[in-house]
Amino acid sequence: MYWAVPSWRGRKIVLLVASYLFYAAWNPPFVLLLLMSTMVDFVLGKRMASATHQRTRRLLLIASLAVNLGVLAWFKYAKFFLASFVGVMESMGIVYSPPELSIVLPVGISFYTFQTLSYTIDLYRRRIDPCDSILDFAIFVSFFPQLVAGPIVRASEFLGQLKQPRRFSWAHWDWGITLIVIGLFQKVVLADSLVGRMADAVYAVKIPLSAADAWTGTLAFTWQILFDFAGYSTIAIGVA
Repeated sequence: MYWAVPSWRGRKIVLLVASYLFYAAWNPPFVLLLLMSTMVDFVLGKRMASATHQRTRRLLLIASLAVNLGVLAWFKYAKFFLASFVGVMESMGIVYSPPELSIVLPVGISFYTFQTLSYTIDLYRRRIDPCDSILDFAIFVSFFPQLVAGPIVRASEFLGQLKQPRRFSWAHWDWGITLIVIGLFQKVVLADSLVGRMADAVYAVKIPLSAADAWTGTLAFTWQILFDFAGYSTIAIGVA
């Protein structure tokens, strides 16, 4: 479907829709958060680039930080702050029973929050020019191969690639499939089946371990984390 669309703009629209559908497959309403973060930083970035006074630029940057980090803090730390507040009240002899917070943490919110913030921060530092296309900027924020688990990509590395139309290449196809296979091997075979099982076996033991066994489990867990993330990242690069 992607390559069947003749125009480069049409292909980018297909890519953006695919990214939103990919994210909505987990929890559709949270796509609105992704849209909000995209629109806020696109508008603030345009105004920051056209602002002539440094104070105005700083206020726009603060607004971007406040909106994005405020949403992130609510979803990640609201329960912690509420529990801390209850503890402080109890230490003062005040009994407070707050309502139960049923907060679901959106997948990948940390990654796309800091990715879009990197754009406004680089604009503030005058390292990049503002993005003129809301379509390109939305793709930058929501690009599905690295949307939910990173790695975070800077605007200077990504946005320029959307200006040049891409053509289908069997060489790129073959290289992408190769990277996906390598990543699956790292994740499924090495991380989950080999060193993962070794680490689980060591950490499941209830008796004191010898130094050799303890080091074996620790190093196996270290390699498990390495191969797990390396495998995901390699798959993401291959898909991209």
